Amino acid sequence: MPDVVKMEKVKSKVVLVVDDYAPTRNLVVEALEQQGNYEGLEAENGIEAIKFLEKNPCEMVITDVMMPGMGGMELLQSMRERDFYIPVIMMTSRPAVDLTVSAMKNGVVDFLQKPFDIDKLLFKVDLYLREGSVPNPVSPQDSLAMKEEREQLSLKSYVYEAVERAAGDNDEIFQTIVELAMRIVDGESCALLLYDKEYRKFYPKAQKGENYGFYGANTTSTITDIYQEAIDNKDAVMVHSDSDPFILPSLICAPLLIRGSVLGVLSIRKKRTGGVFTKNDLHQILSLAKRASLNLENKILYESMYDNLTSTFMALVAAIQARDNYTEEHSRRVAETSVKMAEKMGLPPTEVERLRIASLLHDLGKISIPDNVLLKPGNLTEKEFEIIRQHPLTGDTILSYIPLLDDERLIVRHHHERWDGGGYPDGLAGNDIPLLARIMAVADSFDAMTTDRPYRKGLHHETAISDIKANKNKQFDKKIVDVFLGILEDDNKP
Repeated sequence: MPDVVKMEKVKSKVVLVVDDYAPTRNLVVEALEQQGNYEGLEAENGIEAIKFLEKNPCEMVITDVMMPGMGGMELLQSMRERDFYIPVIMMTSRPAVDLTVSAMKNGVVDFLQKPFDIDKLLFKVDLYLREGSVPNPVSPQDSLAMKEEREQLSLKSYVYEAVERAAGDNDEIFQTIVELAMRIVDGESCALLLYDKEYRKFYPKAQKGENYGFYGANTTSTITDIYQEAIDNKDAVMVHSDSDPFILPSLICAPLLIRGSVLGVLSIRKKRTGGVFTKNDLHQILSLAKRASLNLENKILYESMYDNLTSTFMALVAAIQARDNYTEEHSRRVAETSVKMAEKMGLPPTEVERLRIASLLHDLGKISIPDNVLLKPGNLTEKEFEIIRQHPLTGDTILSYIPLLDDERLIVRHHHERWDGGGYPDGLAGNDIPLLARIMAVADSFDAMTTDRPYRKGLHHETAISDIKANKNKQFDKKIVDVFLGILEDDNKP
């Protein structure tokens, strides 16, 4: 099996799960670890938990209330006696008011009633373990009012960060916004609908939850009137009703605005608890809608600029192709192979996209090479080869005027460096060469070797593969070569 190159991971945060019922512990630990940024550890009761905390650092404790030996409240008290001011989430079947107040005074940040929604638990963990969201230490003198204010501030920051992290195409971002809205106000169903101003109609683009069908074609005039009110006033609307089944018991609708123009509405209905939405819920949904609108506006603006820039540079590549048919098709093949390799290595989509763009533009600098050198049918002289060797620097210079393409620029500059340090233009070696440039170097070299040029015929694939293998840890990064060879094997499978 080839070694897989992975991005460096952020250190996991340790969460201790305390419950005498093993299936519950296992469920919570497994869910935490699937998130990728948490390490879940287990203890059967408060006694085991204290022994663990005395020897190991921990960012959060999730504990049951009723356990043999030492229950959750006793664990909490014991933690405070030892100055373990760690945020605690309590799980309980019956959260009595006096228990809740007592626990909150002693540092419990939240309660979850069993049986609980695992997604809701993960949301709470993310919320309270955000950097700086829980003061350290969590003082027992903090008032409940301060805790509530802190939670609202943490929630607002969480919403902002979650929207900023939203990735993918517009449909995926719409779905993320819907799911986030349901989490922050504990809604039963939610939808994001785009607005057709000309026909004054609403079209669902993302939906989630129970009974969300009422957001579709059968939406009543009452609901569309509420949506229209939100759009006309460019402000959120909250409605309560004990009779209208499309509202019962309450509904919130907030407009999505881009540069003052209405894109659509975010509509959420009915709290899971059966209660009505509050003014605070309204505020949180409006805050989410505003942040989501800003994110979408920036994304649209960025994509427009990015597309215009890349189109301009691809026109330059096409200009080179008008002189040398090899260049454009070569760039497209290199991009295709590089993307396959990056995806197989598990790189994030943003990195894959940077590599794709850089691969398409990697020979941009050849626009400065004279025809008598670029198209020469025979062997190049040393002086002519030195001119060829300038094209990564020329490409770097052209792209340097565009800050949006700074990452791509470095890939273009370094795609002819060698693992052993014998490449150009900077003689970088090993891991000093940017990872994406190392990936492209393999794809670029293989395609160059196997493609016909004016001065030679392309090599057979088997010969080129042997050459690539022979240059592991010489010209190329061995791990990346192994990934490349694995892709060739996959492509050749029947």
